[in-house]
Amino acid sequence: MTPRDRVLTTLQHREPDIVPWGEHYIDFNVYEDILGRQSFVHAKFRETRALWEGRRDEIVASYKRDLIELADALGMDMIVAEIMPPADGSAQSMEEVDDDTYRDANGNLYRVSSATHDLMPYRMNPDAYASLTLEDVLAQIDEVDRNGVPRPDESCWEVVRHVVKERKQTHFIATFWEDFTWPAFGQTDEDFFLNLATRPEMYEAIAELNGKKAIAGLRYAAEQGVDAVITPGDLGSSTGALASPEIYKKYVLPWHKMYVEEAHRLGLVIIKHCCGMVWDFVEDFVSAGYDAYEGIQASAGMDMKLLKERVGGRLTLWGGVTNENLIYGSPQQVTADAHYAIQWGAPGGGFIYGASHSLAVGTKPENLLAMKEARERWGTYPIQGPD
Repeated sequence: MTPRDRVLTTLQHREPDIVPWGEHYIDFNVYEDILGRQSFVHAKFRETRALWEGRRDEIVASYKRDLIELADALGMDMIVAEIMPPADGSAQSMEEVDDDTYRDANGNLYRVSSATHDLMPYRMNPDAYASLTLEDVLAQIDEVDRNGVPRPDESCWEVVRHVVKERKQTHFIATFWEDFTWPAFGQTDEDFFLNLATRPEMYEAIAELNGKKAIAGLRYAAEQGVDAVITPGDLGSSTGALASPEIYKKYVLPWHKMYVEEAHRLGLVIIKHCCGMVWDFVEDFVSAGYDAYEGIQASAGMDMKLLKERVGGRLTLWGGVTNENLIYGSPQQVTADAHYAIQWGAPGGGFIYGASHSLAVGTKPENLLAMKEARERWGTYPIQGPD
């Protein structure tokens, strides 16, 4: 089987020759460790700074080269190619306050995270934010109804089109598209969840706006020839739902169903990324019609055996090796994760091998190689049953 056939077979809940392997997100250090050179792919603040410096073409060239070469080096069956910033020079640099702190044009402060290397919000300027009103939301809905949503600049698709051209015949190609979760708003996460708790009169309109925007833009992704879209909106934390599941079920789930229906009409597989403890929503993923669920966080109680028993045959499960062990653990712990995930998740198809979230900053090369070797050892069908 080709890697592409492998993924398509398991999505049909049939057994391929080998369990397919894919990662929805891979940080720069993995590219550099495996390929032996510097990479701009998910290079965090280094990538951001290069964009400010007008080096976009270097970034795009790195993505085009490295996405494909890493998939080949690790034997992955899926390649996730992302939308890039436009080539119009519109990226706005920030003022450097100190080595780790930057200020944008609105007076908001950002700091480079020592853990992830991302430029993260640090202190927002409240005077630069105008709180959303119901009238604002209704006006935006009217605009979407009349004119749709803007088409991304053609240059944004450079990497996606390159990967589709070079590897569509052999590999399964996905990209990210807009997702929507809780019907709230706010300048910060704290504001967002406070408004979710105190502004229920906004739920219905925000859910409609978010749903219509995401649905209206799906065709732009479908036009690029990708096989799938990944929707990245989280619903859970490591201990449970981020908010009341009833809010999601009443206001958001109906729009997720329409979103999935439109993706399928356009010929797209649609994959729900959702890390955290999300037992409250697993049946909703099935009823919405998602083809796969990725981000299976075992450390948050999302056990592969229990998931397979509950939704196997109705939802493809993508994940298995915990990020904690990839970063902090030993090759032996990674191997144990892999064996458990494969023996319980893979039988009957409907399983894609991968990390519990992503191959993130801090992933040890020896652990990644142990993950690769475990798939080669146990991932051939028929799958070895439980010990």
